[in-house]
Amino acid sequence: QVQLAESGGGSVQSGGSLRLSCVHSGYASCMGWFRQAPGKEREGVATIDHTMATTYADSVKGRFTISRDSAKNMLYLTMASLKPGNTAMYYCTARPYFGLCPLSVPAYTYWGQGTQVTVSS
Repeated sequence: QVQLAESGGGSVQSGGSLRLSCVHSGYASCMGWFRQAPGKEREGVATIDHTMATTYADSVKGRFTISRDSAKNMLYLTMASLKPGNTAMYYCTARPYFGLCPLSVPAYTYWGQGTQVTVSS
């Protein structure tokens, strides 16, 4: 069982930055960030595996950075050049299996409660 708790969301203006944090209990090979905007399906933003290999959605490449500190049981998402379209609830997630870390909702077992990010123009 892995428990996850996100923090760091908030309201920023377009072009601003935020850093999301996720503290987790237990070990998970794959961890990631997903988001869900009102009226839309949950979508993958970025994932990271136990070797620190990362995967990003095309829409955030070059602007968002996922990282993890396994010693502290922490997962981070540093977001720069934020746009109004990035407004969503952001969720931390974990997958206990070794292997690929896909940007696919069904692949993940554990989810946090989410932290809201609002970007105004």
